[in-house]
Amino acid sequence: MKECTIIKGKPVADRITEEVIKDVEKLKVSGIEPSLAIVRVGENPDDMSYERGAVNRCGKTGINVVNVVLSEDISEQEYIKEIENLNERNDVNAILCLRPLPKHIDENKIKNIIEPSKDVDCFSSINTAKVFEGDKTGFPPCTPSAVVEILKYYDINLSGAKVGVAGRSMVVGKPVSMLLMDENATVKICHSRTQDMEKELSDSDIVIAAIGKAEMIDSKYIKEDAVVIDVGINVNSEGKLCGDIDADSVMKKAGMLTPVPGGVGSVTTSVLAKHVVKACRQQNGL
Repeated sequence: MKECTIIKGKPVADRITEEVIKDVEKLKVSGIEPSLAIVRVGENPDDMSYERGAVNRCGKTGINVVNVVLSEDISEQEYIKEIENLNERNDVNAILCLRPLPKHIDENKIKNIIEPSKDVDCFSSINTAKVFEGDKTGFPPCTPSAVVEILKYYDINLSGAKVGVAGRSMVVGKPVSMLLMDENATVKICHSRTQDMEKELSDSDIVIAAIGKAEMIDSKYIKEDAVVIDVGINVNSEGKLCGDIDADSVMKKAGMLTPVPGGVGSVTTSVLAKHVVKACRQQNGL
């Protein structure tokens, strides 16, 4: 039986980190210190885990971090004031709002208050529009960007490739489709209302799984030797962390597969650091 290659995120993250370290050193020689503000509401374990990873990555690259930790019961108006304060601060180049926000804070209101030039994870409607226009001055979401970074690192040809995306959220499905089309891929988006998703995905050279259902996609959805990128983070019936891909099944057919954990998720904080440097450079006219 042929062997499926497991393509890990760590070497991708390490290479991006090396590039960011060099960029930060150059900025510091010019007297510029890039900095990121991370805004967290409450003690959500997922938020805290991502925050730790982001702080750790920024520490490795020399990016300053401002941690803004707010109480779970902060009012919407107070939250807006915190974002407006960060918008005004010259010593803050980038803002990351950890989401989802509590239900009493309207994300649709906040996304139009955050300064687009500091919005490094595509919360603002302006950055969303830039992703869809292919405007490179914007900031695509970090997770879809991590998917593209992995594909490029492993020399997977995107130009003309048939890509099947499972999931149409604004978090992954739609933006990753736009980024892949920018690389001249032919993209098909599938979702919960797609008729015969197995058939639609199984002729794809590359499958991006971002549907949010534990181990839903098995070998029936995958063509022989396809490249499979698993963006899902779920807990299966045995209580183990898993993706949207049934890895044991898919490995019998796929040519390449990202693991969960250790795949896409491990690249996102490196992309975040890269975006902070980009924001800093743009704000300083570099």
